[in-house]
Amino acid sequence: MAAAKPYRILIVDDHALMREGIKHILTKASGIQVAGEADSSRRAQQMVRQEKWDLVLMDIDLPDRSGLETLDLLKKEHPDLKVLMLSMQRESHYAVRALKSGAAGYLNKRCSPEQLIEAIRLAASGKKYVSAEVAQELAHTVSGEREGLPHETLSNREFQTLHMIASGLPVSAIADKLLLSVKTVSMYRARLLKKMQLKNNAELTHYAFKHNLLG
Repeated sequence: MAAAKPYRILIVDDHALMREGIKHILTKASGIQVAGEADSSRRAQQMVRQEKWDLVLMDIDLPDRSGLETLDLLKKEHPDLKVLMLSMQRESHYAVRALKSGAAGYLNKRCSPEQLIEAIRLAASGKKYVSAEVAQELAHTVSGEREGLPHETLSNREFQTLHMIASGLPVSAIADKLLLSVKTVSMYRARLLKKMQLKNNAELTHYAFKHNLLG
């Protein structure tokens, strides 16, 4: 009986050291093969078009386009593609957003090697990986136990703009990072301020710190 083929994994992260660390962990895991690497959203899209992958393991913070936006683009072109999101951001910030956008799971970079391997195997096999923290967030969202917070009404791009403004970036720098015009970023800023009933960047930053959106 022939052995099952290993899952072919594409790692998408702009930090070479992080990619090397993940590869080192996965070399010890049977049935998993790191078959490719990408350091940007653009490169990830190219590689997904060129080859077939069992799973894309993708950082949520990429230099040319956010991981959430990249997730949307990949799923539009390849609806069956399994994408596991990886981030330093706490689960309460992005996990539910990522799952709603079609991610196969969301994993914090502070996880153990065992958790990483478990998540990859589950996601690559077609199941969803949900940590205890994410399960709790989902339970609150579905049950309606917790009243929705203003930032939860924002689109992924609006939330990303909020995060960057609260981090101290001016609109021009945000435009450069997101490859957008200053006018477009200003429109996102105006829209999110209106949705959240905030007046200016100072109130926005205060809100972000109050709700631990930057940690």
